[in-house]
Amino acid sequence: MSAHFDLTFLSKQPQPANPKALVVLLHGVGGCETNLVDLAAAISPETLVVMPRGPMTLGAGQYGWFRVNFTSAGPLIVETEAEQSRQTLLRFVAQLQSVYSIAPRKTVIAGFSQGGILSASVALSAPELVAGFGVLSGRILPELEPHVADKARLKNLHAFIGHGEYDSKLPVMWAQRSDQLLSDLGVAHLTRLYPIDHGISAEMQADFLSWLQSITSGV
Repeated sequence: MSAHFDLTFLSKQPQPANPKALVVLLHGVGGCETNLVDLAAAISPETLVVMPRGPMTLGAGQYGWFRVNFTSAGPLIVETEAEQSRQTLLRFVAQLQSVYSIAPRKTVIAGFSQGGILSASVALSAPELVAGFGVLSGRILPELEPHVADKARLKNLHAFIGHGEYDSKLPVMWAQRSDQLLSDLGVAHLTRLYPIDHGISAEMQADFLSWLQSITSGV
């Protein structure tokens, strides 16, 4: 980890000499910074793609953003850890923008499962920091509510929600709740459901990349 940054991370190579945009991709619980390299490889070569490692060590080569137990009543999180990771990511994104001279309007944060959760947490609480966020088979934490910015601050934010209709880890109702919440908040968003379990299908990836291109190109 460089002295400039709060998190260890992997960057898509080769890095662009003068990146036109920044995409931060967050792995899920129990994963690591290499998990989303295939998605990163499909992103424009003019974009700096950064894949940080979650700050919590859960096992050998396994990291996370907060601890969670999946119960019959739904996921139970360690809220203080989720909040600490949100704060860490706020600093980390700002550090990347400063070091690489990339504006918030050209910055997107996205992730898979727990990584998508943190992407939403960052963007909805600090919409001035990013142009948009992507939640791939994740959810928006109900515990985030006290930190969500008001509608005036959220008016320029964009979001992508992609979810499997047969998700056995985070049921599709979480995507439906996210869709409704974003509508209530006035956040422009695209929600797509896919005939898959908990994961990222080729179709979901393609839809996310198309959305991403529209956001980072300023369309």
